[in-house]
Parts: sequence; structure tokens; C-alpha cells
Amino acid sequence: MAILVRSEDTSLYTVVKPNSGKETVILLHGGPGVPENLEPVAEYLAREFQVIYFHQRGTLNSPCSSGSYSMNSYISDIDSIAAHFNLKKFHLFGHSWGGLYAQVYAAKRQDRLLSIFACSPATGTGWQWAKTVLEVGKFHKKKSTGPEWAAMVKNSALGMLGNYKAYGKFYTQFSINCNRDYRVQNPVQVMLDHINAKPITRTYFSLLLYPALPKLPDPGFKITVVFGDDDIFGDSTSYLKERYPTCTFIIIPASGHFPWLHNEEAFFKVLADHYRVERPASVTFKE
Repeated sequence: MAILVRSEDTSLYTVVKPNSGKETVILLHGGPGVPENLEPVAEYLAREFQVIYFHQRGTLNSPCSSGSYSMNSYISDIDSIAAHFNLKKFHLFGHSWGGLYAQVYAAKRQDRLLSIFACSPATGTGWQWAKTVLEVGKFHKKKSTGPEWAAMVKNSALGMLGNYKAYGKFYTQFSINCNRDYRVQNPVQVMLDHINAKPITRTYFSLLLYPALPKLPDPGFKITVVFGDDDIFGDSTSYLKERYPTCTFIIIPASGHFPWLHNEEAFFKVLADHYRVERPASVTFKE
């Protein structure tokens, strides 16, 4: 079921998988500005939870007329969804930028969360965000051929100047590189339709200017942080251990940035343990 949820200067295209009487998990896609296929995660969790997924501001069916991509605006969007569904407390699952989005929200709304599952999350704001961007570049240079890397640099620069088609080419190669060494039927997991350069670029700058996230030595809820052993981030992953000393920190073997595609069994075991749900004998989802 898809609906529009009004939030300040945008209407958020929101998909809900209802599950009466159950707790709610809100899924935060990666990007920023480029949603991805989180349906395998949504399908798995919908057996035991109400699951809500939305296109973030400026993305696909959630236009943002004001052009505001501040972290406060992003926080208000989750608040608006929670208010619409009368959620006093809820879980957050975030992948990549979505995992950082969950951390930004937790820093301001700690009392609203039941748990965070941060899957291959970007690792920080401010100078930490700058470091993660450099790590991502290093990863893609290693995974690309010479011409592919040159095209990524070119398309990234053109995207920063507002060329949405260039960003589409950049994120196509981004996804191919992340899935290159794995048996993945569809190597482009991001949704390229209607990419808009503005939310990508403006969110990047908002993250650079945002203060460093505070430590949460006693968050009052469970935090699980998962990376693949061949993920796009490097040493900056240590920032999460420092920020959340009580978190469960797991490296999934034989896996990269999309662990539910690369090592399905290991990923869904971790997911089941976090949410305390029974894990089926085998898990098979369409990509």
C-alpha cells in the first residue's frame, strides 16, 4: 500500500506493509538521492513487523520544492512518518547513507527508537564524512578499469554541477563495482529512474557542514552495525565502535556493500538475531 505523507516542504512517497499489533521498522535507503531495492529486507521483516519504506526528500516520487536538504529536514521527515502512523517508538534499518541517516536521527531522537540496524553505514558527519568519501573513491579506483575510473571521476564532477544523467552513469558503475566479484543476477541494485542531482549534491554538503555525531555510551536501545569484509568503507568504520561502545559490530565474510545479495545466509542470520525472529531454514529472495 502506497500513500503520500506530508512533511514540511515535501510529500513523502511511502509504502507500508501493515502487520496489525506488531512493532514497526522504518527502512532508510542509501544514496543520498538514489533509492535502492530493499525489498528482500522488507519482505523478510514483514513477517513479524509492520514495515515502512519511503522515498527520501527529492528522490523519485518525493519532490522537494524548497530545495532544503538539511539534516533537520531529514529528521523532520521521519518524525512526520511516525506521526502519520501514530508511532511512539519504532526500529530503524538503514543501508549505506541510510545507516548514517539513522545515526543522525538517533542523536536527536534517542527516546523514540527501539533499535537501529546499520547495514554498511556511512560512518560519520563533518570531517568524518569527508574521510568516508575518500575511502569510497579509493575502493572504486581499485575495482574499476582505467577507463571506468576516469568516467566515474568525470561523471561525479558533472553530477556536482547538476547533470542528473552523469550521476546516473556514476551510480550505475558504483553498483557494478560493488557487485563485481559476486554472483548477482542484477548488478545495478540502485533505482536510476528520475535521479535528481540536487538532493545528492546538497545532502553531501549538508553532511560536510553538520557537527560530529555525539557518542551514545548508553543509548537505551539495541544497535547492530554490519559491514561486508569487502565493503566500500575502510578504517573509518572504527568511528562507529567509538560512538556506540555497546553496539554489536559484525563483519560478514565473503560480502561487500550489499550483503543480502552476497552472503544471504550470513546476513539474514544477523538480521534475525537483531530482531529476535525465527530464521527459516533457507532464505531465497528475488533480486
